[in-house]
Amino acid sequence: DRPGHDLRYAIDATKIEKELGWKPAETFATGIRKTVAWYLENKQWWQNIQNNKYRQERLGIG
Repeated sequence: DRPGHDLRYAIDATKIEKELGWKPAETFATGIRKTVAWYLENKQWWQNIQNNKYRQERLGIG
């Protein structure tokens, strides 16, 4: 709602780790690295969106 106040939306996974034994598969660092790599490897996808050529269809639905 206000610029610079995003910290209040951060997730604290301590409770879910303790009660369910869940641990995230990625750290923020590895997740952001993989995300950036994906965007670099899939330029055609995001360039189509950027150039308003995305057909907005669902993929993988039979």
